[in-house]
Amino acid sequence: MSEPTYRIEDLAHLTGTTVRTIRAYQDRGVLLRPERRGRANAYTDAHVTRLRQIADLLDRGYTLASIKELLEAHDSGRGLGGVLGLVAEVDGPWTDEEPSRITRAELTDRFGGIPDAAAIAQAVELGVLEPVPGDEDAFVVPSPQELAVAVELHAAGVPLSALSDHLRELRAQVEHIASRFLEFTTEHVFARYLDGPHRPTDADAAEAATLVRRLRPLARQTVDAELARAMRVLASRQLRRHLGGGGAVEAGGETRLVRIPADTMRAVEELVGAEQAGTFVTLAAEREVRARALDCLASRETKTPKSDEK
Repeated sequence: MSEPTYRIEDLAHLTGTTVRTIRAYQDRGVLLRPERRGRANAYTDAHVTRLRQIADLLDRGYTLASIKELLEAHDSGRGLGGVLGLVAEVDGPWTDEEPSRITRAELTDRFGGIPDAAAIAQAVELGVLEPVPGDEDAFVVPSPQELAVAVELHAAGVPLSALSDHLRELRAQVEHIASRFLEFTTEHVFARYLDGPHRPTDADAAEAATLVRRLRPLARQTVDAELARAMRVLASRQLRRHLGGGGAVEAGGETRLVRIPADTMRAVEELVGAEQAGTFVTLAAEREVRARALDCLASRETKTPKSDEK
């Protein structure tokens, strides 16, 4: 049975592309030229498969130059399946959350009942909401947990504008943390797969994909643990500062915030622990004040001339 062949128009229709795009791929060297059969060009199922591979890699963010290298590696027998498996593992979801949908009316109801088009526009800009094509009153929520946090904070009194500003700042800091984690794991784990003179083999790529799958939750677990530690330490410190160094403020009492060098606070925390650092600084200051008051009184007594006895 002879292999089916296609005209370029049929190939474009079958693969969801255009004649112009097919010719551009041929000019860029990512798609083989058709066979010449008589007076017509004949495309085969191999062209169909290649066009679908190109579309898949473009969807994953690869450039045509990178795609050409990957496909040349595949054609030379070095394999593509393992590399695509690694790409799929990295490009796949890094969370178990499932996106949900929400309407404009539901958003208004959850955020106090007052319509706020500007706030919705900011949420779309930040990617908290994604418009649904063809329905201006519906949105996709990529992270329902993130939206739920915003609802709770707004209900507690945080303005929507402050929430947007906080998310922008937080996102920049989290992206820095993610970048450092990737640099760390690339240097110590993935360099042997990625930095060689040749592209990884199928076996190398499959092993790297397995490592990504194992290491993926570690980033979140590390951040969760460190965030919990930092929140406990800083929240306790903040509370003590507002309460005047660890104890309840007496009626009519007044507190003031005092800047203490970070090295000093670290030394105090190493000595008595983070939870008792505020109390220690307060008591040490009070003891110093009392000692100086006693010294002052003693100095005055010494300087007072004694009257002559009669």
